[in-house]
Amino acid sequence: MNGATGIARRRDLGRWGIWALLFLGGLLMVLPLWLAFVTSLKQGAEVFTLSMWPAQPTLANYAKILGDGRFPLWFLNSVLVALATTASVLFFDSLVGYTLAKYRFRGRGLVFVLILSTMMVPTEMLVIPWYVMARSFGWIDTYWGIMFPGLMTGFGTFLMRQFFNSVPDELLDAARVDGLSEFRIWWTIAMPLVRPALAALAIFTFLSNWSAFLWPLIVTNDRTLYTLPVGLAFFSGENSTEWPLVMAGAAVATVPTLLLFLFFQRQIIRGIALTGLKG
Repeated sequence: MNGATGIARRRDLGRWGIWALLFLGGLLMVLPLWLAFVTSLKQGAEVFTLSMWPAQPTLANYAKILGDGRFPLWFLNSVLVALATTASVLFFDSLVGYTLAKYRFRGRGLVFVLILSTMMVPTEMLVIPWYVMARSFGWIDTYWGIMFPGLMTGFGTFLMRQFFNSVPDELLDAARVDGLSEFRIWWTIAMPLVRPALAALAIFTFLSNWSAFLWPLIVTNDRTLYTLPVGLAFFSGENSTEWPLVMAGAAVATVPTLLLFLFFQRQIIRGIALTGLKG
């Protein structure tokens, strides 16, 4: 009994140690965000004091940010780009993933390998070809120029193919016997069965395009077309000494991503977990 009790105690101690480490790691991750939010509520010389809460909190910085006509415009640009690219990725990546998973044709493996190889090329190496293409087609300073590199992704195709592999072929064959078209089979039968993957892909794509900085910075010269990360960098350059204003802008830019995680964290976790189970 004593031995069993000792083992149970050691397990409890180990469990508490793991929880303590997780709590410490979470605290270290949240602390910078909290300090940025606190700084956005400060004014005057108080910004240079390290405190967990300002002595006289104010929303004047947020009012000034939102009152600047450029900032709401940058926000809407980011929303437009993120939503459009997310919709495109969900449609095209799922369609290509379904084709690679459920159709047998010569060269299918090679096509899949070529798609996977695009994930191994750093974005920085693709910027010059993208820019040459955008300039050739007249896409500089256009929404299309900002969006076209992210309209399809190798990761999304890979993810959807893995999930579509788990869809029983018998269901699809039964639908063909009933006379359904291939597009309708994909849309009405296969797609509802891979909703966890679609939810995870949508969230990851939205977050990636929302926070994209390098390519929108390169392809846009018109400040009215800036996305929020680019506009915020430009704004911080204009107000390099006004840290509360900069932190207020950063806080506003972070709100959509936080809301997305709070409302869809179950789908994110489920999608990540199921991704590792699909072979």
